[in-house]
Amino acid sequence: ISKNKIEDYLLWYITPMAIPFSQNLSPRMVVYDCMDELSCFKDANPDISKNEAQLLRYADVLFTGGYNLYEYKKHMHYNIHPFPSSIDQKHFESGAGSMDPADQANIAHPRVGFFGVIDERLDIELLDGLALEMPSTQIILIGPVVKIDPAILPRHKNIHYLGQKTYNQLPAYLANWDIAFLPFAKNDSTRFISPTKTPEYLCAGKPVVSTSIHDVVNPYGTMGLVHIADTVPEFSAAIHKALEQADDKEWWKNVQEFLKTNSWDLTWSKMKKIILETLEKKDIHNKRYSYPTDTLINISYPTIL
Repeated sequence: ISKNKIEDYLLWYITPMAIPFSQNLSPRMVVYDCMDELSCFKDANPDISKNEAQLLRYADVLFTGGYNLYEYKKHMHYNIHPFPSSIDQKHFESGAGSMDPADQANIAHPRVGFFGVIDERLDIELLDGLALEMPSTQIILIGPVVKIDPAILPRHKNIHYLGQKTYNQLPAYLANWDIAFLPFAKNDSTRFISPTKTPEYLCAGKPVVSTSIHDVVNPYGTMGLVHIADTVPEFSAAIHKALEQADDKEWWKNVQEFLKTNSWDLTWSKMKKIILETLEKKDIHNKRYSYPTDTLINISYPTIL
């Protein structure tokens, strides 16, 4: 910062673990973008909670990566705002009509797919049960195996682990599935997640089946956009319903209406407004700047670090 002579800046934290090496800085404002309750994750650093308590005292604004996380933390900060996962619609729509990727092309249909990190958040028993319950349905999982022993993953002829893919490759894989699913376990590590995959799957026109993760149930489940199921029989029945949903024009119309209100650009514009309003109040309180009444026009926007 000093080398580049940056004097007017904003600190944007995405993890409390950055607190120990950044306390000596003098930002004009501090944003804590809390995407998940990291202390609940497997092998979490024991200092996370202590560092977060310090960061919450330091931060001028707190964003949470979902509504359930907001409800959990709303008593911890005076200026807290929920921002659930959004979507790059053009990117995930771009897979329509794509050729089936080579390592997926020979997998039969119907296909039920998932992309994301394969870790302690996935319900291994549910995956195993579904494979046995629905032997003619092909289960495709894309993503790296992290923090769990790959040996515990179920191995059946109809489960296909295709490994990690790049972000640019995902739309082609997704476009050639019949439905998508979110087989998340109900445990501490999934209590506050707001899966970005939900709107991404829907954007590609894929019916979705998910376990009852809070931020999937509300709003997606309550709006009838996503099927919610937890047990193997429930999930199997929901998959059968979802397979019949691909040509449901009313469902697709509702999905499109919902997605109109969901983009990263919209999310950022809302965040920016909150940041500028907070910055204005802080600057006036510190008598650093003078602003015309009810306007943000003259605020100088600091560098984000």
